[in-house]
Amino acid sequence: MSGEIGIRAAARGDEEALSAVGKASFLEAFAGILDGGDIIAHCERQHAAAVYRDWLADEDMRIWLAEATPGRAPIGYLVLAPAKLPVADPHEDDLEIKRIYLLHRFHGQRVGKRLMDAAVADARGRGAGRVLLGVYAGNHDALAFYQRCGFAQIGQRTFRVGDTDYDDIILALPLQPAAA
Repeated sequence: MSGEIGIRAAARGDEEALSAVGKASFLEAFAGILDGGDIIAHCERQHAAAVYRDWLADEDMRIWLAEATPGRAPIGYLVLAPAKLPVADPHEDDLEIKRIYLLHRFHGQRVGKRLMDAAVADARGRGAGRVLLGVYAGNHDALAFYQRCGFAQIGQRTFRVGDTDYDDIILALPLQPAAA
């Protein structure tokens, strides 16, 4: 692969790039696994540019965008937000990785790890005690990546894609020792 991958904080005006990567990577990851109609419906609702525009305007959310050079084509991103996952022991200082997406041809180049490192550093800087995320139970590659990053399972949930419910696993990465 020629060129390098840059990672930067996303800003207003990046919503179309984030939407394009979100739709493409979700389709790429789940085509042939989830129902096609459900994928399209999910992408239209959850990866609309307006969703990202709202997130970029929210001061509690952080988004990092990965771009291929030359040309600065968007290839991946990570969204860090206040946690809203259904866990048995929610902590006030939990943060959640709502999305981490990377186009498949860029896997294996440590881009996902760099995005994760940026989010974890930001979470630590904000005083978070842990970072949570939800992942499709059948996404074995993603689960292996999260385990390599130090995440461990703490729960499960049902996640709706289109009109179908799927099983998700909730993972946590502790950032600081628990207060005594």
